[in-house]
Amino acid sequence: MASLMDNLVHALEEECTMYEKLLGLSSRKTAIIVSGDLKALAEITDEEQCVIGKIASLDRKREVAMENIASVLNTDVNSLKLTDLIMILEKRPEDQKNLAVQRDRLVNVAGNVRRVNGQNQELLRSSLEMVRFEMNIIQAAKSAPQTANYSRTAGTTGDVIGYTSGGFDAKQ
Repeated sequence: MASLMDNLVHALEEECTMYEKLLGLSSRKTAIIVSGDLKALAEITDEEQCVIGKIASLDRKREVAMENIASVLNTDVNSLKLTDLIMILEKRPEDQKNLAVQRDRLVNVAGNVRRVNGQNQELLRSSLEMVRFEMNIIQAAKSAPQTANYSRTAGTTGDVIGYTSGGFDAKQ
């Protein structure tokens, strides 16, 4: 049982470390989203995907350790939670403490990742709304009514209100 507990605690430690790395990437991503650097955003998203892949692998490792422990304890793995396992280990205070520390660490860092990702999602949603708004302005300007400017031959010039054929001027 000690070996199984060591495997579980080690898997939780590694998983926490990867979540902490993901949290760092997500925090950096916030500044990148605000700055609007699409190239950096693509790069950091790729890094996040690699970390998420490692987390999935470690999660499977943790599940296997839990299945093995449930088998030894003769309980259903689906009903066995880390908090239950911590209570079961009251006669082994060192294992109980190690497991409780790693569970608390994992809960804390996963909550922080969830919070930062929620903020990033809101920033991206706001950015997308701003892009849609700007696109609507551009489309509306192109479909604006013609001006009443007349040419020398007494016909209208065909100019559109608020639209110049020069396109977007970044210097303004």
